[in-house]
Amino acid sequence: MAELWDAYDNKFNIINDITLVRGEPIPDGIYHLVCEIIVKHIDGTFLMMQRDYRKNYGGMWEVTAGGSVLRGETPLLGAIRELKEETGLVAKDIKEIKRVVHDVHHSLYVVYLCVTDCEKDAIVLQEGETIAYKWIDRKSLMEMREDEMASERTMKLIKELNI
Repeated sequence: MAELWDAYDNKFNIINDITLVRGEPIPDGIYHLVCEIIVKHIDGTFLMMQRDYRKNYGGMWEVTAGGSVLRGETPLLGAIRELKEETGLVAKDIKEIKRVVHDVHHSLYVVYLCVTDCEKDAIVLQEGETIAYKWIDRKSLMEMREDEMASERTMKLIKELNI
């Protein structure tokens, strides 16, 4: 069954009567919504997820869980679902921290910060999405090389907002 998405304009408004399908081209001026969740432990460390080798940027690390918001979901509900699917964590303390328009990929990003006190070995990897995880302190995160990271954009956001 195809994954269906709501269509949005670049101001994060739903465009009624248009449904997008994963894998099909998205027309210019239309966007799909993606949620990203930065997970920070109360001890100050960040959850890093290693992407499955079969995905784009396979084997690289990312400081977010996340993915496309499904048709009918709000950004927050999509973030809660993606966090649970990709890490096994249930979001208790989650807040929106940034919205980003990415014209080239026809994507709207809603970025969340989830602060958790979970047991660090409680992470459950999602088959086909992630192959490993680790918790690292902010200094180590900032020292990671660009060729290790799937997205430099999120790293810049962490610096910008001093998370």
